Amino acid sequence: MAKKNNTPAEVVALPKGYVPTLKKVYKEEIVPAMVKQFSYSTVMQCPKLVKITINEGVGDATGDKKLVEEAAQELSMIVGQKAVVTTSKKDISNFKLRKGMPIGAKVTLRDVKMYEFLERLIRVSLPRIRDFNGISEKMDGQGNYTLGLKEQIIFPEIDMDKNPKIHGLEITFVTTAKTDEEAYALLKNFGLPFKKHNN
Repeated sequence: MAKKNNTPAEVVALPKGYVPTLKKVYKEEIVPAMVKQFSYSTVMQCPKLVKITINEGVGDATGDKKLVEEAAQELSMIVGQKAVVTTSKKDISNFKLRKGMPIGAKVTLRDVKMYEFLERLIRVSLPRIRDFNGISEKMDGQGNYTLGLKEQIIFPEIDMDKNPKIHGLEITFVTTAKTDEEAYALLKNFGLPFKKHNN
């Protein structure tokens, strides 16, 4: 029998036929707006958000494997999907790191879970950042965008009473956009709060 409190999001069943709000917004508002902005000849040319990957690095993990397991559990709670432990790909003696050593956690979100996470990130988590004034607008040149966060505790799923260790997160938005301009327009239309231009 599942506990009533702190039930992992992944066990919560969604209603049959459920469509996330941002998925509707994409079809009904974002596609028409971008077709107009970029003069696409067909809606099929409009870029899509394909997946969101979240990486959580654990700096102290080389001395304590339990920290990595806790980070993976935290990430699973934040996104509502089981995170996997990531391992180092090579030896780095300066950091006492050996190949295959657990160093963090990672999860890839698609479709419903992707849209749900994106909405919570925009509406709930980012506004919790102290003195927040927008996110960097630097794309990667290939239609993707990576957002770096210093603290995972901005997510309300993290129980502050348990005094969690602070970890940074990297959230990568992978799109089908062919240019940075299109990727920026797509993510801005979804509601990502990019910094205002200082002209």
